[in-house]
Amino acid sequence: DTGPWAWDIICSQLSTGSRFNITVQSANDQPVRPHWLQVLTIGRNPKVTLVRIVVLAIVCFVTFKFILLPIRIEGISMQPTYHTGQIKCVNRLAYWHHEPQRGDIVSVRLAGESVMFMKRIIGLPGESVSFHNGHAYINGELLDEPYVKFPCDWEHEPIPCGPTQYYVVG
Repeated sequence: DTGPWAWDIICSQLSTGSRFNITVQSANDQPVRPHWLQVLTIGRNPKVTLVRIVVLAIVCFVTFKFILLPIRIEGISMQPTYHTGQIKCVNRLAYWHHEPQRGDIVSVRLAGESVMFMKRIIGLPGESVSFHNGHAYINGELLDEPYVKFPCDWEHEPIPCGPTQYYVVG
């Protein structure tokens, strides 16, 4: 308010020896806007941007340390589904609520996290898996494998899976 009493307050405060650093902004002045480069890099509010960066870093750390495991595909065993050089992520929580199913692609750890194979489940616990003329048989019945694109000549007698075992190929 700029009424006559406001001037008296300012003058009386100045007479007591107090100093004020008062910036007066007229109604015509526009607020100062940050440069477009600053808005692009750190946003309009740097504190909020810093909090977002910290939260994103924590979420990424937890995700890639405990949930997703990135692995590089090497070899031809899973072609044409996966090719050499591709990078895929293994979801460590995939079977949290349900058991693996036939046809699922899983990673099999051999020696630590650095050596893992990607394979497809074809045999479930309690089943018997055999191969004849390159075709898989589950409990003596031919397994429909639409993902197989290349012929093979596998021959193997029936192999029983235990109550906690899965048969994987790839």
